[in-house]
Amino acid sequence: MDKNDESTLISEVGLSEVQSLKRKGIIGGGMIPKVDCCVEAVRRGVAQSIIIDGRINHSILIEMLTDKGIGTRFK
Repeated sequence: MDKNDESTLISEVGLSEVQSLKRKGIIGGGMIPKVDCCVEAVRRGVAQSIIIDGRINHSILIEMLTDKGIGTRFK
């Protein structure tokens, strides 16, 4: 919800929520094209897509190998 506060990470977003989050400014700036690509992938048949912070060491492994994950999942 707040890009400067890691504790407000949204771990899962339904496609129906995306437009509302954009209107509220929660999804904004450079995140819009990333989110749009995730939404389009899911709409075209991908089971889920995830945005992770690649600056975090081992972020892909954390996302794949833990129950909670580290990113925001779109489904």
